[in-house]
Amino acid sequence: MFSEDALLAISALQHLLFCERQCALIHIEGLWAENRFTVEGTHLHRKAHDGPNDTHTGVRIVRGLALRSFRLGLVGVADVVEFRSMQGGPAVPFPVEYKRGRPKSHEADRVQLCAQALCLEEMLGVAIPAGALYYGKTRRRRAVKFDGTLRQLTEHTCQRLHALMASGKTPRAMREPKCSRCSLYELCLPHAMNVRRTASGYFDRALATSLANS
Repeated sequence: MFSEDALLAISALQHLLFCERQCALIHIEGLWAENRFTVEGTHLHRKAHDGPNDTHTGVRIVRGLALRSFRLGLVGVADVVEFRSMQGGPAVPFPVEYKRGRPKSHEADRVQLCAQALCLEEMLGVAIPAGALYYGKTRRRRAVKFDGTLRQLTEHTCQRLHALMASGKTPRAMREPKCSRCSLYELCLPHAMNVRRTASGYFDRALATSLANS
């Protein structure tokens, strides 16, 4: 069990699975920068949070619900949680996370949503079988089942996140195609850090320049 001051942001799980260095730059070094993608994402989240709580056809909709798990060491806010009554029984939470883009090939979004469900299970003492991801580009929901595999991945990612934060170390940059979409590109400088310069290489370049100018 984690103490209150040891809780980490649920959103950091998404950052970690997208790029471990990005996660460290944000959550260890405290760096941040905006680009078009982050601004669009913030706008979409704000719209989800700022709408009124309401009830439609027996489904109670709660927006901006505070979450935490002392077992996993997480804290955050759910965009939307729908409380759905199942065959006259108690209402079961159904978390919905809003994303600006399209469904992704990696598991970052699904893990973030599953972490929200695990927080809700701990807080409310109920089992939550599923939730959904809403993508702004497609304007559609994608159902997510919280099966054993996803739960295990989510818990393992929580352990990785706490280990990274405890280390206090930012991993070395690795230039990848996804880097060009990252808002921290100019702070991370993956193109510069991947250049390998040796003493012999420097000597060879200096000699070549000297010969060319002689």
